[in-house]
Amino acid sequence: EEQLVESGGGYVQAGGSLRLSCAASGFTFDGYAIGWFRQARGKERDGISCISTRDNSTYYADSVKGRFTISTNNAKNTVYLQMNSLKPEDTGVYYCAADRTYYTGDYYCMWPRGSWGQGTQVTVSS
Repeated sequence: EEQLVESGGGYVQAGGSLRLSCAASGFTFDGYAIGWFRQARGKERDGISCISTRDNSTYYADSVKGRFTISTNNAKNTVYLQMNSLKPEDTGVYYCAADRTYYTGDYYCMWPRGSWGQGTQVTVSS
C-alpha cells in the first residue's frame, strides 16, 4: 500500500523558514511525479511546487517562486519543500501527493492524482 506522511509544519513568524518533509512507504519515487499542495481556509487546494522524477522538471507557483525549493532524497524516499521568507498568505494545510505518471512537474501541479498524505499545518504570523 502506498503511503505518504508529511511532517515539518508549525507556527512561524513572517520572514522565517520551515522545511516540510514527505516520506513515502510502499513504493519508491522512481518514475513518479510528486508535488506539494496548499489549502488555505475556505479556499481550494492549489499546486505549490511539483517535480517529475522522469525528467527532473519542476514547477513553482508564482506566489512562491524564489522562496520555496522542492527536492528529493531517493535514499530516504522523501521529498522536501524548503520554505524561506514565509508570508502570512503562505498559511494553510500542506499536502504532498505522488503518482506514477509521465506528467511533467507543471502538469502534475495542475492535475494531481494518485496517493495523498494527511497534510501538515503551516501558520505564518504577521
